[in-house]
Amino acid sequence: MKSEKTVFCTIVPPHVLDKLAQAEDPRFNEPARRTLEHDGALRTRRRITSVRSVYADSSATTPSDTAQRTIYDAQHRETLPGKKVHAEGDAPAKDATVNRAHAGLGATFDLFFKVFGRRSIDDCGLPLDATVHYGEGYCNAFWDGERMVFGDGDNDTFVDFTVAVDVIGHELTHGVVQHTANLEYYGQSGALNESCADVFGSLIKQYALGQSADQADWLIGQGLLGPGVDKGTALRSMKAPGTAYDDDVLGKDPQPATMEHYVRTNRDNGGVHINSGIPNHAFYLLATDLGGNAWERAGKIWYATLTGGELSSDADFAEFARLTVASARALFGEGDELQAVLKAWSQVGVPTT
Repeated sequence: MKSEKTVFCTIVPPHVLDKLAQAEDPRFNEPARRTLEHDGALRTRRRITSVRSVYADSSATTPSDTAQRTIYDAQHRETLPGKKVHAEGDAPAKDATVNRAHAGLGATFDLFFKVFGRRSIDDCGLPLDATVHYGEGYCNAFWDGERMVFGDGDNDTFVDFTVAVDVIGHELTHGVVQHTANLEYYGQSGALNESCADVFGSLIKQYALGQSADQADWLIGQGLLGPGVDKGTALRSMKAPGTAYDDDVLGKDPQPATMEHYVRTNRDNGGVHINSGIPNHAFYLLATDLGGNAWERAGKIWYATLTGGELSSDADFAEFARLTVASARALFGEGDELQAVLKAWSQVGVPTT
């Protein structure tokens, strides 16, 4: 197993919060500035302190075929984990946010176990913990290496972060990446880290809704944008990167769909939330080309690549693409799946040889 490193991964990219922080209206800029300051402090803390490995918790746990979920309430403070309010087997809570978090954790467990045979995030039955109602008007959700944490949003730009099951799945998939390929959170490997989280977040949503690749919206965070956003549908689009929003408050979605428009930047850890649009689009092209349920063939190719042990922690797009070709061949032979993988990467301009 590779040496485990934890990173601080948020669903809302820093470039979105930066744009909001520059808005003239305090109802937009104040929550964004507070969120940016908070996230910056947590990132710094994670870099300079050692993080207790979640393996210590899960190794003594008998792997289960069902999710073991616990929900905590931060009660609008920034102390984790907060007050325990819901355990596995409890009746639904009166708080809809608690119930949505519980359901989202379960949907994530179900996809990974029922489709890929993976028992929780670490494949050792790791209990799934989440904290809701974190902070005051906190406009983000994150995986901190041990648990999911959800803000309530400011109800202008963002609403409650438990409303989008793909957001829950995205953040928990960062935990799967942490326990498998452990992709470095910078540059192309960081963009692959973000893209894998988007891919499996979308698959979790599709699996929960019983949607085929053609029926899916391929949006990440649909329903998360608040009433203050006039021109936006989601945080990202895998179908058409760069089109998720174009708004006076949020700015313009900067994601490229192909290598021709790859963004070179030192911000956002080398553009991890921006250039993830390229492998995202490759997966969308593959899944829709193959048709049917995206988790059955396209998802299995991506999962095998992520967990196969050959992916370097500092992998670039080309290495990942080459390994998806190898995974497709190993899983499905020389048939349609292999040709679809080659075609998808070619369409986004990533070489596979």
